[in-house]
Amino acid sequence: MSAPAPSVPVIVDAEPLPRQDEVLTREALAFLGELHRRFTPRRDELLARRAERRAEIARTSTLDFLPETAAVRADDSWRVAPAPAALDDRRVEITGPTDRKMTINALNSGAKVWLADFEDASAPTWENVILGQLNLIDAYERRIDFTDAASGKSYALKDADQLATVVTRPRGWHLDEHHLQVDGRPVPGALVDFGLYFFHNARRLLDLGKGPYFYLPKTESYLEARLWNDIFVFAQDRLGIEQGTVRATVLIETITAAYEMEEILYELRDHASGLNAGRWDYLFSIVKNFRDGGARFVLPDRNAVTMTAPFMRAYTELLVRTCHKRGAHAIGGMAAFIPSRRDPEVNEVAFEKVRADKDREAADGFDGSWVAHPDLVPIAMASFDAVLGDAPNQKHRLREDVSVAAGDLIAVDSLDARPTYEGLVNAVQVGIRYIEAWLRGSGAVAIFNLMEDAATAEISRSQIWQWINAGVVFENGETATPELARKVAAEDLAAIRAQTGEDVFAAGRWQEAHDLLLKVSLDEDYAEFLTLPAYRQLVARG
Repeated sequence: MSAPAPSVPVIVDAEPLPRQDEVLTREALAFLGELHRRFTPRRDELLARRAERRAEIARTSTLDFLPETAAVRADDSWRVAPAPAALDDRRVEITGPTDRKMTINALNSGAKVWLADFEDASAPTWENVILGQLNLIDAYERRIDFTDAASGKSYALKDADQLATVVTRPRGWHLDEHHLQVDGRPVPGALVDFGLYFFHNARRLLDLGKGPYFYLPKTESYLEARLWNDIFVFAQDRLGIEQGTVRATVLIETITAAYEMEEILYELRDHASGLNAGRWDYLFSIVKNFRDGGARFVLPDRNAVTMTAPFMRAYTELLVRTCHKRGAHAIGGMAAFIPSRRDPEVNEVAFEKVRADKDREAADGFDGSWVAHPDLVPIAMASFDAVLGDAPNQKHRLREDVSVAAGDLIAVDSLDARPTYEGLVNAVQVGIRYIEAWLRGSGAVAIFNLMEDAATAEISRSQIWQWINAGVVFENGETATPELARKVAAEDLAAIRAQTGEDVFAAGRWQEAHDLLLKVSLDEDYAEFLTLPAYRQLVARG
């Protein structure tokens, strides 16, 4: 362990929670303070660089592989570090927030990996941030249980060898943690989530034969991967953990990162374990970055953009090719269906779609994939078992048949589908329902038998914005306008009020959600992330 640095005072500005002091120890706060002082200035520079790059895309309406990193791509000699045993087989991963019930159910789910989510599936209330950390500590110490107050059902962990390996996802770089401040500034949420988890659990995990593993969200460039790598090196050195213990899987969920997959793996090569294809944020990123590009970048209804669309297939096949060329895992996308307890016919149709999607991913060379619900674990497992057999992965499949040109990744105009009026209605309905739940502290929400998170809310509001600004004419002859969006939203809000009843409606945050959705969908000044204004409202309400 390196010599301790001078103490950095971290101000905790929040009402204390039960057992909060077990997470926010003096030593843990000092570690956060060091991370903040050392790395937040670079975070700020990289956020500014994002804005500069977005302006360049607005000017050119194109992207290309970077000429300055051509040597990295051309060098066939380098590989990422071999996967630790706990991450060698990732054929099914379940995702979800770190509340107490989900922690137990995800660990018990039968999946190989649980993505313990502090990001898109978690609204960053103070309770969720701190108690989520506490739940993970309790799980590793095997002192976690849960009893559902409504049903009386109790939940407890299975034997250790039956539990999923945890890979934790901190918040993206754009989000701050209002309740923790250094020098009058909030600490980036990414550093809070990473720092607290690493500080408390790195050694615990090593003692369990695993390690501190992370998913890195919203990455936009190899320089952001370099920042994370420097954080890992510093953190391991500070706590006396062997270098290379941390492992990171990067979500390729922005269009700019898709052009820098090899460079991202190269920057993290001593700590990298793979890349993941994140569908909804990827589409959101295309809309955001090419929103000035005219009709050629207009996306149809989100559910019409399947992973078999040419530009999406180029993205996923390039991801598999890149990962396996460099010895990394390629992890596929989300099966978001939530089974119905009342309608087996709905389940039968949905399960068949999930099965076909996972069969395709396994056949394409992915080493694993995501599900949102424990009932989908056996379906996804069967798809990958059929291809992998007893092998832990298929990294030997180099997919040298894959050749993707720069233009293939943004060939959005190759789609035959067009936006529909029903697509607009669905975007409004999902947006209002998700934002209302998020403002109440729930970041993973079952809506119309799908598990929605912040990524699907982002694509919903972005499509409303895009269709209006492109003047899309729907199949019923109506034109996408602010007035039409307001009409659809008002009708949906009235339907929610009628369905829930006046008292339940008033107890929720429906009007706020309606107003915020319209703001981020209709403002001429496009908000980079809807969670930024939403977080201000979350904090203001306490």
